[in-house]
Amino acid sequence: MIPRSVLNRTLLALAGLVLLGGGLLILFAGFDLYRRHGLGPPAGWPLTAPDDVLLGSADRARWSSQGWWWWPAVIAALAVVALLALWWLLTQLNRRRPGALPVGGTSPREGVELRDRALSDAIAAEAGALPEVRHAAVRITGRPARPRTRVALTLTPHGAPGATLGALCEGPLRTAHRSTGLDMPTEVRLKVARHPPHRTE
Repeated sequence: MIPRSVLNRTLLALAGLVLLGGGLLILFAGFDLYRRHGLGPPAGWPLTAPDDVLLGSADRARWSSQGWWWWPAVIAALAVVALLALWWLLTQLNRRRPGALPVGGTSPREGVELRDRALSDAIAAEAGALPEVRHAAVRITGRPARPRTRVALTLTPHGAPGATLGALCEGPLRTAHRSTGLDMPTEVRLKVARHPPHRTE
């Protein structure tokens, strides 16, 4: 799965390149830079002079003769692109992870932040090293001012949930609170692994 930050940077880079290319195309044509500097645009290059239009009469006639399905297909494709852009924008506004957490609690240290993924990885590593814990997964959600921690532990078949929960609170969670100064409500889900099947001969 592609991380959200990588996907966002890729989409922003592609959108920036498209906007930059379109802006340079309009700028060169609007200021008639091709003629002024003796530059020869490629054959079929649109917008080479201030009086040029993006779709001339010949182009409009050629595209209009494609059939009744052409323009509905173009409109549908543009609608899909617009819906995807709107979906991407809404996902940015409805982030379920805080991203960067201020370190220091109610009086955070200026300029010092901790990535939520780094903190969750540290808690998961320490929780996974607890006795009778087979697997640990940690996810930090909420806003930067009010983060929450979700911990999922898979215990060994002989693990004691009560003892493990106590060790989790006294160990990894207390370490995270002491290191960051953040008081994060925590939801813990415990699951006991099944016994392996016994084989008799």
